Amino acid sequence: MLSKILIANRGEIAVRIIAACREMGIATVAVHSEADRECLHVKLADESVCIGPAASTDSYLNVTAVISAAEITGADAIHPGYGFLAENARFAEIASECGLVFVGPSAESIRLMGNKSAARRAVAEAGVPVLPGSEGALESSDHALVLAEGIGYPVILKASAGGGGRGMRLAWDGDELQTAYDMAWNEAEKAFGDPTLYLEKFVQNPRHIEFQILADEQGRVVHLGERECSIQRRHQKILEEAPSAVLDGELRAEMGRAAVAVARAARYVSAGTVEFLLSADKTFTFMEMNTRIQVEHPVTELVTGVDLVREQLRVAGGEPISIPKRRQVRPRGHAIEFRINAEDPDTLRPSPGRISHLVLPGGPGVRVDTHLYSGYTVPPYYDSLIAKLLVYGKDRKEAIVRGRRALEMFRIEGIKTSIPLQLRILDDPEFQAGDFSTSFMERYMPEKS
Repeated sequence: MLSKILIANRGEIAVRIIAACREMGIATVAVHSEADRECLHVKLADESVCIGPAASTDSYLNVTAVISAAEITGADAIHPGYGFLAENARFAEIASECGLVFVGPSAESIRLMGNKSAARRAVAEAGVPVLPGSEGALESSDHALVLAEGIGYPVILKASAGGGGRGMRLAWDGDELQTAYDMAWNEAEKAFGDPTLYLEKFVQNPRHIEFQILADEQGRVVHLGERECSIQRRHQKILEEAPSAVLDGELRAEMGRAAVAVARAARYVSAGTVEFLLSADKTFTFMEMNTRIQVEHPVTELVTGVDLVREQLRVAGGEPISIPKRRQVRPRGHAIEFRINAEDPDTLRPSPGRISHLVLPGGPGVRVDTHLYSGYTVPPYYDSLIAKLLVYGKDRKEAIVRGRRALEMFRIEGIKTSIPLQLRILDDPEFQAGDFSTSFMERYMPEKS
């Protein structure tokens, strides 16, 4: 059993990890930048260490500072949360070399799934369907043109080391592909320090479906069902729900088996997510694997009753998954997560500032994960996510009704937030019917905006 965990993150996910640790009797260490001295996770942790200036490159991404904080506080493990160093294979290696338990998969698994072209190759060898595309990294724009002619347009270029939509460019013909290659190459180099690209056939108007995985050191791998993540803009998720309105039992089982096969191919241990594209004809293809806890993990927790962070901590401590071996986890009811961001709901531009008044919604079937409090100042240096509002109902219709009620009761004054946008989405007839794809947000926010 782990005794003291350093949380190499900030904000709501750090608060979420602290909550799980308290229930398990595990002491916590918060690290923070100079800009985050008053952040809630710092106030709630048993100990805290300032690791640098406001810029994330000088604090939360500073491996030396994070490891040093763990050593001087006597922590025996590091939980990376999501973002920052969570999928940095070298960070996981360094933590292990320093005698610290990394709460997550092995560096080898992170490295394999983090290189999207290598992951695609490994997944295909495991018998999981992938889109037509390059077998490995592209050698040049001419190489991309030759492949695209054989596959057929449209095609999409992706950064091998990518994530979050960076280093991705769509091309509808050869002229566009030449320009897109240079743009994706430059963006990947700046974002990841690795300009390597690969190419895939572009699926028009698919659904984005992901499966939650849990795997332990004893060799057991299970999935806990899917999350619907198709409401997004520029590959950034806005709203997630479980289960998906379009999956029947047979397709859910087939995709679940594929997700488990991906995890086994990566020799995966810990909580992770396998993401698929689902076309209109209900065929699915592997997209990527996220080797960390996801922002939207509470959606699965609400419909399964499984505490995913607690399971992460158990597995990291060498214990098996706590789900009985003969139990097949099936979702019950319906859950929706609304990402509440500090941003203008019409333009999505960041809106940092001081929270002058805060009222959190409550009542049946409502959960709020946040680090906000009245008087807190949202800094301009980090991701704009400030809260996650989750609702649960006996079915999708009840969850939508509760979602509207909870959003209307949520009061955040002093800054702009995405709450009005979430309400517009809930009132949309296509959303209410469950008939939408990843292009849903284009009606509200065309890409040109």
